[in-house]
Amino acid sequence: MAMWRAAAGQLLGRALTSRAAHTSAGSKKIVGVFYKGGEYADLNPNFVGCVEGALGIRGWLESKGHSYIVTDDKEGLNSELEKHIEDMHVLITTPFHPAYVTAERIKKAKNLELLLTAGIGSDHIDLPAAAAAGLTVAEVTGSNTVSVAEDELMRILILLRNFLPGYQQVVQGEWNVAGIAHRAYDLEGKTVGTVGAGRIGRLLLQRLKPFNCNLLYHDRLRINPELEREIGARFEEDLDAMLPKCDIIVINTPLTEKTRGMFNKEKIAKMKKGVIIVNNARGAIMDTQAVADACSSGHVAGYGGDVWFPQPAPKDHPWRYMPNHAMTPHISGTTIDAQLRYAAGVKDMLDRYFKGEDFPEQNYIVKEGQLASQYQ
Repeated sequence: MAMWRAAAGQLLGRALTSRAAHTSAGSKKIVGVFYKGGEYADLNPNFVGCVEGALGIRGWLESKGHSYIVTDDKEGLNSELEKHIEDMHVLITTPFHPAYVTAERIKKAKNLELLLTAGIGSDHIDLPAAAAAGLTVAEVTGSNTVSVAEDELMRILILLRNFLPGYQQVVQGEWNVAGIAHRAYDLEGKTVGTVGAGRIGRLLLQRLKPFNCNLLYHDRLRINPELEREIGARFEEDLDAMLPKCDIIVINTPLTEKTRGMFNKEKIAKMKKGVIIVNNARGAIMDTQAVADACSSGHVAGYGGDVWFPQPAPKDHPWRYMPNHAMTPHISGTTIDAQLRYAAGVKDMLDRYFKGEDFPEQNYIVKEGQLASQYQ
């Protein structure tokens, strides 16, 4: 962190003069990178998070004289995204089909002023490089927190109740109650710990309260004491001390250089044998092979989530084939309700950008060369 701060300091004065955080002059070229809707694009008029839906803002942007290019082709020098990097002013990306904005791409993007994340989580962007270049990075804070928290609760129950083998039995024409019941458990009375208690972590804790669980949380900051008492959650300052207490561990921390690969073989070994892990935060927080090995050995009884590294996950990714998993593509934060919220948030920030106005403070990830606290 100290190294990038030094680099940022040397470059920032020059960069901020050439790349203003906001602008009000002229027609802008805006590029959006989203997943392709394909045959599903026309099935729901509110399906705005795909390429075809284009966040529902194409007509609005073009009516104001701006150019709007939308694609799902984001990888490599011959990709559609790469063709527009040099002269685009705004890039809209999404965690569900992330366009990896590297330092090399930022260097090429001579006109780039603004990077917007349609959703939450901007770790697909090289944030130190963006800060050093004087770019503004923002996301739609809060847009899909409910969506992700609900999904986490669902995956806890799916794994704890051994639901997936039962479903597979039905599909395959089988009937073997013992094959399911021998490792199915109630949620009541279990100890659940969340690593991270920000917006999503707090919502999860609130939703777990009616299940009469023992609730623990680890975070760099304690939540409001009144809310802590209301939820009945206990703060654990020492993560290593919390892990062996938990029957279920949920990852709710952002991906930073500090958390990248945090849950490696040694960290997983500190967990209780038979633990269930749910991770809808970021795949790179986990050591991929360590998770697969722990599931294969039975030390981890079940692993569920929707985040991988990289994304889309390659066909030979070991999490596809490890036992007792409840993995899906990255979907938890892109429900139709969430899409409408983050589309509205992107439109609001673009409107403010065109008018030269500030964004809601909580949306900034990089502003005037400084990273938001959760990424420091």
